[in-house]
Amino acid sequence: MNVKSCRKCGRMFNYIAGMHICPPCREKLEEKFLEVKNYLRDNKGAGINEVAEACEVEPQQIAQWLREDRLELTSDSAVLLNCDRCGTPIRSGRYCDKCRAEMTTSLNSMARAINSNGASPANAKKPGGAHGSGFLTSRK
Repeated sequence: MNVKSCRKCGRMFNYIAGMHICPPCREKLEEKFLEVKNYLRDNKGAGINEVAEACEVEPQQIAQWLREDRLELTSDSAVLLNCDRCGTPIRSGRYCDKCRAEMTTSLNSMARAINSNGASPANAKKPGGAHGSGFLTSRK
């Protein structure tokens, strides 16, 4: 059992995966997300600070939802996000379409190169060779 302290309220809870907040706080956060989403739908072009004040949500939380692709800015929005790789303005997420495509192509070419050499992550040699860990090999 993995017990953690909730980052929002401080209560102890059984942590399974995901955010380090307890189930009641997670439900409240999801309710706030829906409130923000509805506010944005009804008030196109609203800025993060306006939405944060109207919905009583921290601006950082709204920015996180944008980076997670849970929210998307409209084309006429006063708010701009920038691609983490090249700085191009984007409406949600962390990367623009061009950078996302370039990274996908690069990763696919690396995967093809690994597979063409006959190696795959499942078949990769362990540090200690056939005997497992390189730290526990015996000397002869």
